[in-house]
Amino acid sequence: MKATRNFRRPRVLIVGCGDVGMRCVPLLQPRAHVFALTSHAQRCAELRAAGATPLVGDLDERRSLKRLAGLAPTVLHLAPPQKSGDDDRRTRALLAALGAARGAAGRMGHMGRSTVGHMAAAAMGPAVAPIARMRRARASCLDAETPGIVPDRVRWAAAARAPVRHAPHIVYASTTGVYGDCGGAWIDETRAARPANARAKRRVSAEQQLRRATARGVVAVSIARIPGIYARNRLPLARLEKGTPALTAAEDVYTNHIHADDLAGILVRLATHGKPGRVIHASDDSSLKMGEYFDAVADAFGLARAPRITRAQAEEQLDPSLLSFMRESRRLVNRRLKEELRVRLRYPSVADFLREV
Repeated sequence: MKATRNFRRPRVLIVGCGDVGMRCVPLLQPRAHVFALTSHAQRCAELRAAGATPLVGDLDERRSLKRLAGLAPTVLHLAPPQKSGDDDRRTRALLAALGAARGAAGRMGHMGRSTVGHMAAAAMGPAVAPIARMRRARASCLDAETPGIVPDRVRWAAAARAPVRHAPHIVYASTTGVYGDCGGAWIDETRAARPANARAKRRVSAEQQLRRATARGVVAVSIARIPGIYARNRLPLARLEKGTPALTAAEDVYTNHIHADDLAGILVRLATHGKPGRVIHASDDSSLKMGEYFDAVADAFGLARAPRITRAQAEEQLDPSLLSFMRESRRLVNRRLKEELRVRLRYPSVADFLREV
């Protein structure tokens, strides 16, 4: 009975099932059969306990990814690129494994009554459909609690009944680092990407690969550009205890934040309501400079505030990886998140979270 129930449920594959991916599993698991790709066999028991079916494979070893082809029409791509080069070779390997380069959409049309057909049609239809369907899909990108709107539970139920005739829908977790330094300006998703370091260039490479595959109609990607992620287990407490300095207020940079639980909800929401080729800022409403963020955390936990130093002093004293974040300043507009996805954040600001803890 359990095997039959799993077969009838829509299938979702999580690639890169770390902290955020594990937070996605319970959100997906009641209505979908969740698969999780891991490169560490010792994590299989942990993934099973969370409710996911583990698959052992490594994005750096293409031969280990053969089982991914046609496995799930919805993929949460949360894996970071490799640590060197400007090209994201891991995304290239994933696309090849999913069958994108060989026209996965054509093959998946013959899979019959399998997995996520209706959900794929709702989330991906505009990439391959005429104008009328584009309008219907656009109108469906509304809040499940809004009167007269098809709720998510109905979408998931329909997904298990309908055949898959569309390209796989990939939700890609990118980074707001693709914008580079914006001088503290407010920016929306139309801002041109100008990556300033190799890490951000690899993310741009991944986005471009997925966009090109979407333009060919063989996948449909929805992109979440993500700022700094925080949670109870992801706060800069060790840094504060160590006394690592921050920049003086006059030279400090604006940073952006999202709670890990809210991020998981956004990614799952994109799986059913994301528009193909569309970028969404997965950011809360905070407008904080980096030092202000550290001060707020320090005050909430009764720690000493970080000492302040000038930028010139920081260049001499701090690690280059930390300095790279201190060279970029921007504030994110999250209008699409609220108006298109109709996401209601549990923690609209860092202050809301700190008050709770």
